[in-house]
Amino acid sequence: MTDELPDSGSSIASLAPSFPALLAAIDGLNGVSQRESTLPVLTVFSSGDIGIIRHALDFSRSLYDGKYLSIGEPVSQHIPGSVSILLSLRVDSDTLVAGLLQFVPDYLDAYKEKLQTAFNPTVAHLVEGVSRMGRIPTLGTKVDGSTDHSAQIEALRKMLLAMADDIRVVIIALADRLQTMRYVAVNNIPGRMEVAQETFDIFAPLANRLGLWQIKWELEDLSFRILEPERYKKIARLLEDTRIIRERYIAVVVDKLQRELQQTHIKAEVTGRSKHIYSIHKKMKRKEVDFKEIHDARAVRVLVNDVKDCYAVLGVVHNLWVPIPKEFDDYIARPKGNDYRSLHTAVMGPEEKVVEVQIRTHEMHRHSEMGVAAHWRYKEGAKRDARYEEKIAWLRQILEWKNDIEDAGELAEHFKTALFQDSVYVLSPQGRVIALPNGATPVDFAYHVHTDLGHHCRGAKVDDVMVPLNYPLQNAQRVEIISNKQGGPSRDWLNPALGYIKSRRARSKVRQWFSGQEREDSLAQGRALVEKELQRHGMTALGLDKLAGQFKFAKLDPFLVAVARGDINSRQLGAVLSGETAPIVPIGTAGVDSGLLATRKSSPPSNGGILIVGVDKLLTSLAKCCKPAPPDPIIGFVTRGRGITSHRRNCASLSRLSEESAKRLIAADWDGSKDATYPVDIEIDALDRGGLLRDISNILSREKINVTATHTRSCDVTATMRFTLKITGLEQLHRVLMLIQNVSGVISASRK
Repeated sequence: MTDELPDSGSSIASLAPSFPALLAAIDGLNGVSQRESTLPVLTVFSSGDIGIIRHALDFSRSLYDGKYLSIGEPVSQHIPGSVSILLSLRVDSDTLVAGLLQFVPDYLDAYKEKLQTAFNPTVAHLVEGVSRMGRIPTLGTKVDGSTDHSAQIEALRKMLLAMADDIRVVIIALADRLQTMRYVAVNNIPGRMEVAQETFDIFAPLANRLGLWQIKWELEDLSFRILEPERYKKIARLLEDTRIIRERYIAVVVDKLQRELQQTHIKAEVTGRSKHIYSIHKKMKRKEVDFKEIHDARAVRVLVNDVKDCYAVLGVVHNLWVPIPKEFDDYIARPKGNDYRSLHTAVMGPEEKVVEVQIRTHEMHRHSEMGVAAHWRYKEGAKRDARYEEKIAWLRQILEWKNDIEDAGELAEHFKTALFQDSVYVLSPQGRVIALPNGATPVDFAYHVHTDLGHHCRGAKVDDVMVPLNYPLQNAQRVEIISNKQGGPSRDWLNPALGYIKSRRARSKVRQWFSGQEREDSLAQGRALVEKELQRHGMTALGLDKLAGQFKFAKLDPFLVAVARGDINSRQLGAVLSGETAPIVPIGTAGVDSGLLATRKSSPPSNGGILIVGVDKLLTSLAKCCKPAPPDPIIGFVTRGRGITSHRRNCASLSRLSEESAKRLIAADWDGSKDATYPVDIEIDALDRGGLLRDISNILSREKINVTATHTRSCDVTATMRFTLKITGLEQLHRVLMLIQNVSGVISASRK
């Protein structure tokens, strides 16, 4: 049989017009008959536009003469082919000129200025965009084996679109790639497998998402032909005829069905297509069926105004041709999970050939193409990304607008878009595509790659040039981080005014590092103090975990932190190690004689959830100077007329007691009441910003913590906030402080 494409070794001239043929076609773009032209000229340009196009042809022809692309194709043959594809897409004159000039940057110095002078800034901008895009795919597909391939390919597609602030750049790139594949398909060149895989992974899905169906189908078939030649040939043979013959057959079916619907007074739009080879292969593979069970190799679509007409058309189709059993699906009555709605039926059409008929309303069709059931997303089986889908749908609308807009200048304005302005896509040294927030810096990049790389980041290269760490990254830039094994992040990175960090991920990692460093310092300091006391008492064999347990700490680290903070001092440690007192109640604070304290005796719980030695049913209260909370080590102070006031054992006020007043101290402990709440003060240092107080308040609200007092103070770019909270214990307090430390802009949060 004859395949859609010539066999390998055929002349490339049969695939693309020559420069003279292109020149002849350009001359006829003003509406003169194109019967003699081999090009699909579908656009009518003004005489001024044609003059500019001819100028671009003359401008580039001398530059391209004798030049070859990396695949071995002469540029003088490639350009007419890609331009003919653009003509078939009915692009505007600027796009066509840019397509003619797309390789000028490779052969002309200071090309941008010269193109602006010779043509216009729009053309120069489009050529620059195509040139930048042409350098990316090869880099992006060569990723390390640890990277998820499908995720990287998807990121690369987004990066290519993000680079194109004018969607016409993508259209030119797709036309260029299609001509490349036409050449590669019939020439056994080195690297043709890599080119085909790249086309299959990147460019065919882009064409699909932009609604450029014909380009998408041809790119898929050409890639499939190269990557899996045996399967391609097998399906081609099974089709029994060429694409042209199949399309003629579909035209007959469409005409007959259209006439039948007119006779029944049903207003409908009937279109048809011949299913391309790769699509057939994919369906056979997905359904695990043979070719004979594929009933939509030839398909017709009918669009009507309402649901009632859908079923009326179905009746006409089944009356006209014999339906195939078990090949009817009513997705109107029972929509798919993605809300796709349509009637699908397969019939034995003319010449006893199977034809699939899809019937839907115009609204259903728009939904399937642009909504939740967007055709490209449904077919690719990818996860939904609502924001990405919205942008793709908008781009496809732009492509459809060209049919309704007569003024080329107006069309150009519609084409311009700040696509994906919320993201920037950059490359790692290994070619991995990384998506970051717009405005992201090398520091954001480093933390995205790995937390340790971020901590040890000391410098950065962008496209092999050293840049500051607060340099805003641009699409498609290659970023390399210079790191040092020593040291950590800088506190300057947390200052928004300096612009080192854009992403919340990086900011959170930096804050966690400083919190961890403070904790590590506290652990080291506490361990040193405990070990010193153990050595002084000759008890180095005593396990630290056991000692922590004697102080009623379930884990060692909180115990060491308490020692470092001074909640448990050396006198208390020494007293427990020497057996001078029971370890349950650590005794003594700075300036307080331990001999003044009586031995603890259990008593019933008092009003304040506090146990007082030797006495019950006493009026108790919590000291306002230190605001103790369980499990803080506490001590009671006998007041005149106010009962017993409980202080933290390291309270500064107690350390200043006179010898006479110190005699009024009495041992106390918490009674373990679960319902009691205790006031504590916390202090927050943060970089001042709008919404900071709201974010902190939301955390306190979620944790069901009552705030009894608040005070804020701002100075330049920083803010200090103090809250008085009602908590059930220190465990709850520590959890709240950790949550607050993760709020954007917060430098530190601690108990006072």
